[in-house]
Amino acid sequence: MTELNNSMASPNPSPAEYIGHHLTFFSKPIGDGGFWTLNVDTIAVSVLMGALGIGFFWWVARSATAGVPGKLQGLVEFVFDKIDENVRGIFHGDRHRFVAPLAFTVFIWVLLMNSMDFIPADLGAAVTQNISEHGFRLVPTADVNTTFALALTVWVLMIGTAIKVKGLGGFFHELFCAPFGSHPALWALNLLFNLVEYISKPLSHSLRLFGNIYAGEIIFLLLWMLAAVGLAGSIFAIPLALFWALFHLLIVLLQAYIFMMLTVVYIQMAHEGH
Repeated sequence: MTELNNSMASPNPSPAEYIGHHLTFFSKPIGDGGFWTLNVDTIAVSVLMGALGIGFFWWVARSATAGVPGKLQGLVEFVFDKIDENVRGIFHGDRHRFVAPLAFTVFIWVLLMNSMDFIPADLGAAVTQNISEHGFRLVPTADVNTTFALALTVWVLMIGTAIKVKGLGGFFHELFCAPFGSHPALWALNLLFNLVEYISKPLSHSLRLFGNIYAGEIIFLLLWMLAAVGLAGSIFAIPLALFWALFHLLIVLLQAYIFMMLTVVYIQMAHEGH
């Protein structure tokens, strides 16, 4: 708590001040500060995690051998083979050749961003408090802007895939004529039904990831507060924090996997008709 107390106006922050301090973004308004605002910490950490992932796989590919693979190469190949196997189970023919690398990239990037939740919030604030008053929020996927941006990117890929597979005319024909029929009296109903489906996909895709990671971030903050109460608080907080960290490891992996699989499923659904 020492680092936190040095960076906050109150020497003894209340629980609301403590949580609010760590949930404040380093934001920069664009123009007159109206609707457009950039969360600089989210963007910076997301780019850093993306560069780390690219650098890691470049390093693995550079040191890869055709013979018996090393432990690191074997781990990467195992993960990719499992993802490719899942994609093959959904796609048929050669369609998986683009989707499997995409799914692998999505999984690793989301996993890396989720994993930033294991860095103690006070440590992150102490390191970055000279850049921002409240320090950086280090978990990009705890920012709904990140998860929406990822989900909307997948949504655009899904729409683009549907147009490529069915043609522009076929896409709009399905939009107005499926699933209830092509009679002109049903066009409005078909359009409404399809719009609900198209709008709900990025909403559920993004909010599922955001909600789970954000909740994990809040629980970690509550545990740090409990540990700061004193000896009694530390006695309870330390085992609880260890248990939650182990459980949260499963959440971090599972949410990255779910986001990846929904990406694959949505793109696969674009190949099909009602």
